[in-house]
Amino acid sequence: MKISYDKATDSLYIHLADRVSVESDEVKDGVVLDFDANGALVGIDVQHASDRADLSNFSLSQLPFGDPVAA
Repeated sequence: MKISYDKATDSLYIHLADRVSVESDEVKDGVVLDFDANGALVGIDVQHASDRADLSNFSLSQLPFGDPVAA
C-alpha cells in the first residue's frame, strides 16, 4: 500500500494494489474508488483532501506485519 499526495491538486490517493484501474465509481462528491478488471478495489482518490482531513497529522497503528518504510 502506498499513499500519495499532490499539493497542486490537493488530491490524496491511497494505492491499495499495484494493478491497473479500469473502472471508477464516485461514491461521494470528490471521493472516487478505483477497481481492476476483476472488480477488486485498487485505490481510493480523495479530492480536496485538505478540506476533508488534517494532513499535517499522519499515523499508522496496529499494522499486521513489519514496520512501515518511507518511500
